[in-house]
Amino acid sequence: MAFVVFVSSLIGVMALGMPIAFALLVSGVALMFFLNIFDTQIMAQNLINGANSFPMMAIPFFILAGELMNAGGISNRIINFAMSLVGHIRGGLGYVAIMASVLFAGLSGSAVADTAALGAILIPMMVKAGYDRNRSAGLIAAGGIIAPIIPPSIPMIIFGVTSGVSITKLFMGGIIPGLLIGLCLVVCWWLMVRKEQVEVFPRKSAKEVLSATRQAIWALLLPAIIVGGLRGGIFTPTEAAVVAAFYALFVGLFVYRELKIQDLFKVLVAAAKTTSVVMFLVAAAMLSAWLITVANIPSIAADMLGPLIENKLLLLLAINALVLLVGTAMDLTPTVLILTPVLMPIIEKAGIDPVYFGVLFILNNCIGLLTPPVGTVLNVACGVGKIGMEDIMKGIWPFLLAETLVLLLLILFPSIVTVPLQWFTDM
Repeated sequence: MAFVVFVSSLIGVMALGMPIAFALLVSGVALMFFLNIFDTQIMAQNLINGANSFPMMAIPFFILAGELMNAGGISNRIINFAMSLVGHIRGGLGYVAIMASVLFAGLSGSAVADTAALGAILIPMMVKAGYDRNRSAGLIAAGGIIAPIIPPSIPMIIFGVTSGVSITKLFMGGIIPGLLIGLCLVVCWWLMVRKEQVEVFPRKSAKEVLSATRQAIWALLLPAIIVGGLRGGIFTPTEAAVVAAFYALFVGLFVYRELKIQDLFKVLVAAAKTTSVVMFLVAAAMLSAWLITVANIPSIAADMLGPLIENKLLLLLAINALVLLVGTAMDLTPTVLILTPVLMPIIEKAGIDPVYFGVLFILNNCIGLLTPPVGTVLNVACGVGKIGMEDIMKGIWPFLLAETLVLLLLILFPSIVTVPLQWFTDM
């Protein structure tokens, strides 16, 4: 009955249009009244404890790093670098979009930020070159969800803190799946545009490629610094976020010199606004997570999935089907915060590697960013592409199908994640 009270109150207030953070608080209050433990002091204490976490400090610093990169001219240099390498191939702008998505993923960790940055630059270029606008926007959106999978990843930080799983291992575990999604998008794009009549750009000379590489090298070094530092034990994920923010500030101010001192206040305010939204959501979800535990909802869920616990494959298929369904109606962060405390006891009982499950879970939630009606990345791509939801769905479905197949492949063959993970984390 506690489960019904929580879910019905959450869905009910969300249906009324209440923001998800406040909806979580309302559903938490409803559950407290049902359990007869309502206490404002307990609510306040759990809200504070929800945000009072050292690993969570990585979130504002990675958000700040992303804002500094966008203001410091890093975005254009990454696109120019990708353009110099693959822009001359038939359908080259699509390959540029995919390559830039992978490179951006190693910088920001935010699907929304990457989609907005790439879409604003590349969609007009692709339309001008003769590409279908719907398909171009769909490709940009599909590439944008690589960002939360390849480190640094803000959703993986949230999952790691909520579940108690090593954030460093989650980061390392996301590298191969993220690259695999990029590869699948390349194959999908090649099949779609090989016979289309679109503008083919001239091949860049070796001198021009070298110049573009030299311009982008400072941006390309950051993912290597983060991954190398984490793997070598030089810094924690939180410290990596500070390094990323300082590095982006240094490059923007003194190397590219596109970031001005007078721009810093605007950048800091933008980062603070984004951080406040995320952290308030985290705090509200932590209250719900505590109440979910008190109400023994994880045990209820475990009993419901009990017949599948002995069969890991069927259990993972059932859980991922559930997450895909939830992802159509809820954004990534609240889904991670709500479902993690419910699902982790089941995963542990079934003997599934929690890092492997975390990678699958985040990937599944990222796919949810591309599904209507809530799909955040889908809405951002519609905005920058100046098209409607119905139009972008016509262009995105092949890429969405390809990414869902990657998820299925990872479920069927866990070694795709676990074997590279072992190498990346082997000190």
